[in-house]
Amino acid sequence: MNPEPNSVQSSTDAPSTLTPREIVGELDRYIIGQEAAKRAVAIALRNRWRRQQVAPELRDEIAPKNIILIGPTGVGKTEIARRLARLAGAPFVKVEASKYTEVGYVGRDVESMVRDLMEVGVGLVREEEKARVQVRARQAAEERLLDLLLPGDPPPVPAPGAEPAEPGEDSRSRTREQLRRLLRTGQLDSRTVELETVERQSPMLEIFSSSGIEEMDINFKDMFGNLVGKKKKLRRVTLPEATELLTEQEAQKLIDMDRVVRDARQRVQSGGIIFLDEIDKIAGREAGGHGPDVSREGVQRDLLPIVEGSTVTTKYGQVKTDHILFIASGAFHATKVSDLIPELQGRFPIRVELQPLGAAEFSRILTEPKNSLVLQYKELLATEGVKLEFSPEAIQQIAARAALVNERLENIGARRLHTILEKLLEEISFVAPERSGERVVIDGAFVDRQLEGIVADQNLERYIL
Repeated sequence: MNPEPNSVQSSTDAPSTLTPREIVGELDRYIIGQEAAKRAVAIALRNRWRRQQVAPELRDEIAPKNIILIGPTGVGKTEIARRLARLAGAPFVKVEASKYTEVGYVGRDVESMVRDLMEVGVGLVREEEKARVQVRARQAAEERLLDLLLPGDPPPVPAPGAEPAEPGEDSRSRTREQLRRLLRTGQLDSRTVELETVERQSPMLEIFSSSGIEEMDINFKDMFGNLVGKKKKLRRVTLPEATELLTEQEAQKLIDMDRVVRDARQRVQSGGIIFLDEIDKIAGREAGGHGPDVSREGVQRDLLPIVEGSTVTTKYGQVKTDHILFIASGAFHATKVSDLIPELQGRFPIRVELQPLGAAEFSRILTEPKNSLVLQYKELLATEGVKLEFSPEAIQQIAARAALVNERLENIGARRLHTILEKLLEEISFVAPERSGERVVIDGAFVDRQLEGIVADQNLERYIL
C-alpha cells in the first residue's frame, strides 16, 4: 500500500524477538487499518521465535501456520508481508502464482520460488558480512591506493632493536604518510589513477526446456563462466571512485562465502518467507482437460509438496522448505478459497479477510504513515525550493475523490491515491524549477479546481487509467 523505504532493518540469525503487540505497532507505522491481518502475521512471526525455544526433538515437529490474505487489490496485502519480513530480517520473495505452469508445460516450475528465496538469503548474509569487514577492507584498499600513488615496495616496518632504516627508506615512509593524510582529507580527490578491474565473460544462452530450466541455466552459466574465464580491463578513475572499487574487491576477499552460504541456508530454512500473490488465479478445477486453464490444478499439485515440506536443489545445495512461512493472497472475486484443492487448503489454516478502503482510510493513509504520500510529495518539491503545504480540507477532498473514482471505475484501493495526486500536482511539478523559493498551499478550493472536471465527467477513463 505504501512504497518501500530505502533503509532495511539489519538481520539477525534468530527470528525477531518482538512481541506480537510490538510487531503490530511497527506495522501500524506504515499500514493503515487491517488489524486482523496484522494480528495474524504478528502471531506467525512470534511463533518463529517460540519454536526456537522448545526442545530440539520437538522443534522439527512444529510446522509454520501458513496464511491466506483475502481482499481486493490495494488494501495492503503485499505491504503487510513485506514489512513483516523486514521486521524479522528474514529472506523474503514475492512471487505471482499465475506465472507458474504445471510440469510438462513450458514455463517456470514452482521450485524456482525456493531458488529465488535462497538467492535473496545469500545476498542478505553477504551484505551483512560486507558491513562487518568494511573497516578492514577500507584499510587494505587505502594501502593498495597508496601503492598506486607511490609505486614500488613499501618500506618494511623495523623490528624492535633492529638497525634504523636507510635515509631513503625513511624519506619514502614520510612521503607515504603524507599522501595518506592528503588522501584522507580529500585533497587528492581530483587526481586519477589507472585501476585494473575484472569482468567475467560469459556467453549469452537461452534455454527452452519443459522441466529443470532453472537448474540447466545455473549449470550452463557456471560451466561456461569458468571455461571462458575473466577479462581484465584497465580503467582510469578518480581517487574516491578507486577507493570504493578497491574496498569492494578487498571486502570480497575477506568474506568467507562457504560460511555465507551455510548461514543463508539456515536462515532461509528456519525464517524464510514466500509471499504467493494471485493464488486465486490458479484456483479452480480441470474442466475437460483442455483449454487455457488446463494447468491450474496441476500448478496447485506441484505447489503442494513445496508448502508441505520438501527438499529443493539449488546451486547453493539442498534447501528444505518444511519451516518456510508461506503467505498467500488473492482477491477471490471470481473464485473462492474452497476452489483450491483440499490438500492445499489444508496447508493454509489461517485465513484473514482484509477490508476495502474508503475515504476515511484514505485520509489517514495520506498523512499518518511514516512514509506518507503527502510527505513524499513535500520532500520531492522541496528539492526544487518549493514549500508545499496541504490543508486538512484538501486532504479530505483528495480522499473523497479517490473513493469516488474507485466506486465508478475499478476499485484499486490506495493505489488510486497515486493517480489522483499526480493529476492534482501535475502543473506544480512541471513549473516547480521556475518557482523556487515559493510557498504553495493546497487547499480545498485548489483541489476543486484541479479535479472538478474529472469527477463531473462520467467517462473517467479519459483522466485516470
